Amino acid sequence: MGAGPAGLTAACFLACSGASVDLYDKLPEGGGLMMFAIPEDRLDPKVVRRGVLELSEKYGVNFIYRTKVVSASRVRDEGDDLSSNEVGIADLVKTYDAVLIATGTWRSRNLGIPGEELRNVFKALELLFKIKAYKLGYIGRNEVPDLSGRRVAVVGAGLSAVDAASEAVRMGASEVYLLYRRTIKEAPAGEAEIRKLINLGVKWVELVIPSRILGRGGSVSAIELVKCRLGELDESGRPKPVPIPGSEYSLDVDVVINSIGEIATPPVRDGELGIRLSRDGRIIINELHMSTGKGIFAAGDVVLGPSKIGRALKDGLEAAKSIANYLLERS
Repeated sequence: MGAGPAGLTAACFLACSGASVDLYDKLPEGGGLMMFAIPEDRLDPKVVRRGVLELSEKYGVNFIYRTKVVSASRVRDEGDDLSSNEVGIADLVKTYDAVLIATGTWRSRNLGIPGEELRNVFKALELLFKIKAYKLGYIGRNEVPDLSGRRVAVVGAGLSAVDAASEAVRMGASEVYLLYRRTIKEAPAGEAEIRKLINLGVKWVELVIPSRILGRGGSVSAIELVKCRLGELDESGRPKPVPIPGSEYSLDVDVVINSIGEIATPPVRDGELGIRLSRDGRIIINELHMSTGKGIFAAGDVVLGPSKIGRALKDGLEAAKSIANYLLERS
């Protein structure tokens, strides 16, 4: 379930091992976020398509597209617009000897501040998905937000924030601001990526926390920011941003892009089919990549949280090896 890097890698290994593999995905072609979110200057879609075609024609993987795997409680995620069918995960578990959940991270975190409901507030994944879906020919240009001549604020400093900011520049935004609560040294995307954006004309604004989005006539007119300093280290080893009282100020913008990260989107609720989820929604697995549900495995970002492609590929391969051993033991 899921034709992103983890799912594709697992399907390839299992097909080469002699298994009959059906690969379900809600999108109209394989690749997941590699195909439908990452800009082409970072990853050429032709490369992904060649790999998917080889899996189908050479190794016999059966791709079942535009089909979202769902639980008893259906939840809408980003990227669902191109899906036209649903299949219950409980039915798949009954049908197959083993299943692998590799459904990734298709839900954005909310900023959690007033004004988030205003027009022209977008989530980075939503925006990047629409841009790529248009370029790939699946939606019309009128379905893509028009950023031409707009003043754009991107909140965050991960790779999705970098991609959203660079796309805003390409789309002709008059000004693009990248707002981050720590310094360039702590930016998840890496200082080199931020420097590239600065060279493109993006305005880097560090040590600020958005407190609310201001509007006029139902649309964004500004974003209110609070300056901060770095304090003690948190549990992840990064310095905590500490707001500075009385430092609030407003930045005039027309568009706000929320890019503070995505969360896992497993096709189950906690406890459903014996599958347990962590507090942040990731599937809990053992050392063999098996969830607490018998014969149900999981890999990639739905287990790891948002990660880089290489890590997801490795995770999918490890899961596939465990599945192959599990099937051999049952035969």
